[in-house]
This record gives sequence, C-alpha cells and structure tokens, in this order.
Amino acid sequence: MAYDKFNILTSTAVPLPLENVDTDQIIPARFLKATERKGFGDNLFRDWRYNADNSPKESFVLNNPVYGGKILVGGKNFGSGSSREHAAWAVYDYGFRCVVSSFFADIFKNNCLNVGVLPVQVSPEFSEQIFEAIYNDPKAEIEVNLPEQTITILATGAQESFEINSYKKENMLNGFDDIDYLQNMKGEIESFANDLML
Repeated sequence: MAYDKFNILTSTAVPLPLENVDTDQIIPARFLKATERKGFGDNLFRDWRYNADNSPKESFVLNNPVYGGKILVGGKNFGSGSSREHAAWAVYDYGFRCVVSSFFADIFKNNCLNVGVLPVQVSPEFSEQIFEAIYNDPKAEIEVNLPEQTITILATGAQESFEINSYKKENMLNGFDDIDYLQNMKGEIESFANDLML
C-alpha cells in the first residue's frame, strides 16, 4: 500500500490565505536531491517558516500553535509553477492529508492524488466561509467525505460538493498509487493474457 486509505477525514485546519503559492515556495529547489518521499515535510514552506539562522518565523502560520490539523486551506491557484512532485511529497510528509483551495494547478493536483493527499477544489465563496470559520475558532472542524464527495464546515453545517476523477477516487479509497492499482489487478491481467494465448 502506497499510503493510508482516505475515506472520511474530520480535522481542524491550517489557514494559508495566500494566492499563487507555487511549488518552489512549497518546497525550495535546493531540497530536491532526495529520491524517496521521506523527509520533505521538514522543509515544507522552508523559506517562509525559518529565518536564515534556522530560527522559526513566529509570524508564519505553521509556527503558530493555535492552528493545526490534517487539512491545509490555501488561497486561489495553489501549487502553480514547476511540475516537481516533491511539493506534494512535502505536503504529505508534513502530515496534511487534504488541501483545500478555490483553484489548483493541474500538475500539482494530480501529484497530490498520486501520493495520498486529497485536493478539494471549492468555490471562492465557500473558501471564504472556511477561512472565516477557522479564524472565528481555530478548533473548528472540517469534514471531508470522499465517498460522498462533500466538504462540510461542522460548526455551521455549510457544505459543498467537489469533483474528483473516478479512477483517482478509487485509488484514494484503497490507498493505491498507480503501481498498487496494477498489482491489485494482477490476476485479471494474467487471466486476460492467458486467454490471448489460447
């Protein structure tokens, strides 16, 4: 299994209301040397989280103990820039299982789906409602229901549906990446190949 299965996630959320957050801001290029998915979370938003002397920047939201959880709520056009899959790795390795935004860059969105991070695209109006709920109460919980494809602000009951590719949805529900999906079909593939040889 490539990652934990995703079904229904209920969690507090971290607000990052910045637009056009690109992949170099998510994981700076100097940290792309590793080829495994582990360890990237330490450098998620590295230049925003730390000063040159490696001391934490108190003003950055990830360094604020008031906010936490497995959901990151970003501004419009989250994940723009280069196609580096390390950005999705860093988000997952840090502990986020869902990123919410009113718009995602396509490549980043697909990279997230490949590593177990669910990108939930909502309307700008619903995005503002989420930010408002978090700022009113940092302990406010968001429910992300993948089977039903809904996201709900539990404090208010406000809800919106989101879209996801059916193949990617099935993989997320099973914790599969593309290789896991093919391995899961090994019996069917072998049976099909044998039938061709008859």
